[in-house]
Amino acid sequence: MNSDYKRTLGRSGIEVSALGIGCWAIGGPFWAGEQPLGWGEVDDRESIRAIRRALDLGVNFFDTANVYGAGHSELVLSEALAGRRDEAVIATKFGGTFDEQTRQTGPDDGTPAGLRHAVRESLRRLGTDYIDLYQLHINSLPIPQALDLVPVLEELVEQGLVRAYGWSTDFPERAEAFAQAGQHCTAIQADLSVLRGSFAVLPVADRFDLGVIIRGPLAMGLLSGKYAADSKLPLDDVRGLSPEWMTYFTDGRPTAEFLDRIAAIRELLTSGGRTLAQGALAWLWAYNSRTIPIPGCRTVAQVEENAGALEHGPLPEKELTEIERLLGRA
Repeated sequence: MNSDYKRTLGRSGIEVSALGIGCWAIGGPFWAGEQPLGWGEVDDRESIRAIRRALDLGVNFFDTANVYGAGHSELVLSEALAGRRDEAVIATKFGGTFDEQTRQTGPDDGTPAGLRHAVRESLRRLGTDYIDLYQLHINSLPIPQALDLVPVLEELVEQGLVRAYGWSTDFPERAEAFAQAGQHCTAIQADLSVLRGSFAVLPVADRFDLGVIIRGPLAMGLLSGKYAADSKLPLDDVRGLSPEWMTYFTDGRPTAEFLDRIAAIRELLTSGGRTLAQGALAWLWAYNSRTIPIPGCRTVAQVEENAGALEHGPLPEKELTEIERLLGRA
């Protein structure tokens, strides 16, 4: 297996690398009041080098959102892809509101008017005239409100501003409703790693031929192998103040339960010369053939390690089966 390893993004027919790059962290700091939503300070120059290195290594799928860094992630991605836009498949998201100057987030906006405004602003920041995959970013938006967005999204496809769309949601019934209603709905984005996640969306993806973009494939960094029980994340990191949904970290420290699970399967994940992170990505590819993990990368070194997983390909069936048994899922 090598870096030519590809996936088709659901029924859109858009071909992407089997590995993507998550662009949340490169947005830098942004907040909801006092709660940090970013991953601390970042070096934009290094972020740009990392994105360009990903392209060189055959990784062409970049997933961001308008709200990441209050627009800054889209701006950095635009600069990194200058002159190479045609090599990249860009996914971004709408639904978040924010002030680009103060970097404070506002209430979610899942209205048709909000969508029309957001797409124009994302196109401006990304410096492009089309978005390959446009995703609703409000996980639990009521289904009737989400369905009100489908005609607008179809209109954007017709206008050539968007190639395909999807929903970043962990609720299978929401994914199903969107896929049923929207001809050009082609993907679901869900939280999933070898440790835990939204397994229930996978049958929906199979039924409606959707790509499955995997956020959190490295368990917010736990599966990078960098953190131990005594690790403490800084307070300017979203993991440091650990909002309620941040189950992998508690009060800025790795949650013991997940460290125990990693210890139980580390040997299997690192088989065949893989690093722990590469094994976690390989598990996702082996578990479901639709998965496109998008680990966050802030540095060239992180990109190179994660892209190295493409050289190994999916985890062998024997290791996959044993991991499921050890984690009590078999």
